[in-house]
Amino acid sequence: MTLKYLIRKEFTQIRRNSFLPRLIVVFPIMVMCVMPWVMSMEVKNIVVDVVDNDRSTQSQRLVHDIEHNNYFIFHGLKPTYADALKDIEHTDADVVVVIPKDYSKDLANGRQPQVLIAANAVNGTKGSMGAAYLSQMVTANASPDAMAIQGKISTLFLYNQHLNYKFFMIPALFAIVMMLMTGFLPALNIVGEKETGTIEQINVTPVSKWSFILAKLIPYWLIALFVISVCLLLAWLVYGITPAGSIGLIYLLAMLLAMFFSSFGLIVSNYSDTMQQAIFVMWFFVVILLLLSGLFTPTRSMPSWSYLTTYVNPVSYFIDAIRTVFIRGGDFHSIRHQVFALLCIGLFMGGWAVQSYKKNH
Repeated sequence: MTLKYLIRKEFTQIRRNSFLPRLIVVFPIMVMCVMPWVMSMEVKNIVVDVVDNDRSTQSQRLVHDIEHNNYFIFHGLKPTYADALKDIEHTDADVVVVIPKDYSKDLANGRQPQVLIAANAVNGTKGSMGAAYLSQMVTANASPDAMAIQGKISTLFLYNQHLNYKFFMIPALFAIVMMLMTGFLPALNIVGEKETGTIEQINVTPVSKWSFILAKLIPYWLIALFVISVCLLLAWLVYGITPAGSIGLIYLLAMLLAMFFSSFGLIVSNYSDTMQQAIFVMWFFVVILLLLSGLFTPTRSMPSWSYLTTYVNPVSYFIDAIRTVFIRGGDFHSIRHQVFALLCIGLFMGGWAVQSYKKNH
């Protein structure tokens, strides 16, 4: 019965706060409507300068292929490589293609011409992908046989047939929403009560530590259910994307992640004396958890020492599991390992949250 009134108190405090209700509603809407458009890792709009030293029909064909390709922005023909390099130095171009003087003669004699592709690799991904795109185009233009062979090769993309990057990113964005809604808000809750002095009134009551911590956690778990529902609804309304697997498993994973983040937020708040301290500590750990989770880049691409951190990173388990359910249509058997790991980490953090709360009678 005591827990019931404590939970009612938490919801009353949230309702009376003029900012929190708006944040709970607006934040997931902004994340789902804006972030999938801007978090694309697909490389496009590569600005290309071309130096055509051959001025033949074959070299002009290559220039026209570059000009009409959807991935490139043709910046024009430059008289020399030095002039084109100045565009790269001034960030007006990303890649320079230099067609040699004997380009058409080499093709006629059956030799492979040496075409120079110089890429600005300050942005390593854009530089490497742009150079790779242009290398394929130059090879296909110089070798009609290669184009014929390439035309005979068929590629089957499983699960995400149209290579829609939004379909890949939307499930991972759930982790960011859950992190802020169920991690930062509980952390700031207790610290806020410490700063206002209301925590002392709780400390002198016979309320147990378990009741107090559960009263802090349960409202944000309910908020997590609401936020995930909003995210799933927006994914369907805005992008026409629906989960390939069970929605129940998505809610299960969301609640397990909410249990971790809310417990972690309470642990931080228990050891913090001010709201500023709690925010900085939370942000320090949250950034590390996100960057090492595989949210943006594959975890297998990380060094072996950093890959080991994924075994204790709940965000990594969540992203791997929710993408399996959302995109591949996996069942519980497919994600049982991740569910078990999230449950163990969540229970451990929940117990720590209770033990770290110091109640003075």
